[in-house]
Amino acid sequence: MLKSYIKIAWRNLWKNKAFSIINIFGLSIGIAFSLLIGAYVWGELQVNRQLKDADNQYIIQSKWKDPNMGFVIGSSAELPKALKESYPGLVTNYYRFDGITTNVSKGDKHFRETVQVGDSTLLNMYGFKLLQGDANTALNDPFSVVITSQMAMKYFGRTDVVGQLLNFESFSGDKHDFTVSGVLGDISQNSVTAVSTRNISDFFVNADAAKYFKRNLSGWDNTYIVDYIELKKGIDPKAVEKAMIALLHKNASEQVSKNLTPYLVALKDYNMITEGGVVKKMTYTLSCIALFILLMAIINFVNICIGRASGRMREMGIRKVMGGLRKQLIWQFLAESTLIAMIATLVALGIYLLARPFFSNVLGKEITGLFSFPLYFIPLPFMVALLVGLLAGIYPALVLSALKAVDSLKGKLSSVKESVLFRKTLVAFQFTIAAIVFIGAIVISQQISLFFSNNLGYNKDYVIYSQVPRDWSPKGVQKMEAIRYQLSQMRQVGSITLSYVIPDGANGGNYQVYRQGANPSQTIVAQGLTVDNQYASTYNIPLKAGQFFKPVFNLADSSDVVINETEAKALGFKNDAEAIDQKIMSPGYPVASIIRGVTADFHFGSMQDKILPITFNNVNYSTYYRYFSIKLKPGDIQQNLSALQKRWAELMPGAPFEYKFMDDALKQLYATELQLKKAAYIATVLALIIVLLGVLGLVSLSVQKRTKEIGIRKVLGSSVAGITSLFLKDFLGVIMIAGVIACPLAYLIMQKWLSGYAYRISISLSPFVFSIALLTVITAFLIMLQTIKAAFANPVESLRSE
Repeated sequence: MLKSYIKIAWRNLWKNKAFSIINIFGLSIGIAFSLLIGAYVWGELQVNRQLKDADNQYIIQSKWKDPNMGFVIGSSAELPKALKESYPGLVTNYYRFDGITTNVSKGDKHFRETVQVGDSTLLNMYGFKLLQGDANTALNDPFSVVITSQMAMKYFGRTDVVGQLLNFESFSGDKHDFTVSGVLGDISQNSVTAVSTRNISDFFVNADAAKYFKRNLSGWDNTYIVDYIELKKGIDPKAVEKAMIALLHKNASEQVSKNLTPYLVALKDYNMITEGGVVKKMTYTLSCIALFILLMAIINFVNICIGRASGRMREMGIRKVMGGLRKQLIWQFLAESTLIAMIATLVALGIYLLARPFFSNVLGKEITGLFSFPLYFIPLPFMVALLVGLLAGIYPALVLSALKAVDSLKGKLSSVKESVLFRKTLVAFQFTIAAIVFIGAIVISQQISLFFSNNLGYNKDYVIYSQVPRDWSPKGVQKMEAIRYQLSQMRQVGSITLSYVIPDGANGGNYQVYRQGANPSQTIVAQGLTVDNQYASTYNIPLKAGQFFKPVFNLADSSDVVINETEAKALGFKNDAEAIDQKIMSPGYPVASIIRGVTADFHFGSMQDKILPITFNNVNYSTYYRYFSIKLKPGDIQQNLSALQKRWAELMPGAPFEYKFMDDALKQLYATELQLKKAAYIATVLALIIVLLGVLGLVSLSVQKRTKEIGIRKVLGSSVAGITSLFLKDFLGVIMIAGVIACPLAYLIMQKWLSGYAYRISISLSPFVFSIALLTVITAFLIMLQTIKAAFANPVESLRSE
């Protein structure tokens, strides 16, 4: 019997190819998009779950009394080791690292790379496998290095490179060979080798190498180290948190112990909540979008199935007269709708394979391959297809199978009226979702345009940046300033500055400051930016009062600082000019700093946060630097870059010129928002396609059912425009109702999303008007295309068909 149902269902599909294609294609798009987003969400949830003893792995985070006093990701350098030694019943292992970037060389290959200087416990604690080398001894020697297989290919062209040498540059400008002692195999995404999107490491060296690199992995007040611990099985993290607080109070300074509260985050959860929970927000948002797209596709499917079924009343009547039972008719309808859903699912899996690389690029993350899921995932798409098929077929099956044979043969729904209101409600729901997605995409695009606008408080145009070799000493700064001067003399260069930071939100640390003579306990927290006297001119940051350091640095100028408007107000100055030559203090530092200039406020970090107080320190005094920021002159950019690269190689041989534009830094800062923008655009296009496919199918069904009515109206003198308007009224009214519902909903949703930004756009009428108008125009055009053909048909033919 089942074979017979499937055979009849297939014949009906083949007989009505157009409707079958619309049905299958619309549903497959919805299923494919949902599968792709589902795979993305599943991939994010799997981060860190492949690590050894993942259930017991934790990262130590920091909660400061004032969030601007320190970094969440950094904690006391001594804490993990002390926990292991003082509380062996709680902690079984630990790992700490300091993330740095440095020049790595092999022959004529020179690149700037990210290196983890950390404990030798890394490989065994997390179960990282080596393709080459011994995991037990690979990180024992201070001048040995473990590298990823990608880096082995990059520098050597092969992976069997244990015993080979790589040259690393220290922060004092020295160079030393490190022996490759291990090559990591492919490792799944994790928060140890990639603790954040900005700190992805490919080189791992022993903590003892910190001395060579002029770094420090010790000290209770050193809160810039990333700390991990492995708890013993069954230990409550709260007990460890109490132990951490006790250790800090016992060993750290009052400044740290009173303001810092360390806490544990399970590595299994860390990916979802880190960096303000951007991944969690992204997965939640995309999941909602995917669910709505799938609902729209299902509604299309249900609507067209209901419409097609009502045209098969005579078939039902004949089958009843021939002795067909009601349950057989029900099974027939369910078999047909389920077959279509299964075919749509197979098509969706094909779309998944083709679209996966594109979606991986859009979302900035490799989406799991179709054949890489666990075996228990295999039946899930087909279970969804079965559910959708039953949902779409159950209504027409129950309604039409309940009709009397006589009514069915006459084509009348005398006992059960066709639910026009129900179908229009489903269509209205579709249009509502499409309008919300469309409006949301426009608002997101407008907000992201603000991020890259000219309202940043500085000028990013034609500005590139590149990291430079480190020698954090007065001599090293003098050398870099001499190179800076020589580069600035090039005709292609407008200005150039040496600094520790660029405007990407990653400042060099925060400082507590207060006005001299004020209460030292009432401090404000300011971001510390180490720069030279060309920083403001290179980034075109307006100066409100004073000067941005003196043109030539002298030792007598060591205490000079520049602040921004926000800090001037926070310190209590009535205006910017009043702050000039005033002194500010920092707790624990006896020497006062003298304010020599006040800059206008600018967005150093994300617009999610308010502009914070900023203190600019002179690089000649602090001697910490990382970047040359270069403002190029307008013209042939590629030619200017080529000339600059050549001069760079002459002045700093062996130092890679790996430049990026400031736009690239902003793209990294707003990577999640940009991914959301792309995903919203894709969702908008898919929503429009699904809605229009639904309209196409329903209008075609409506025209087919009203063929006789159209013929009679033409005979009685109705015009083509009059006939077309009949069909337009059915749908345009629905669109207007959907618009009335969608606009306030979209406003509330987007207002909630925008509330996460301290600086945001005001939602205007334009996204709402444009979205509803475009939906209306496209729908009207599609309806007219379908109905004009029927309206122009010879009425004799349409009447004869009845």
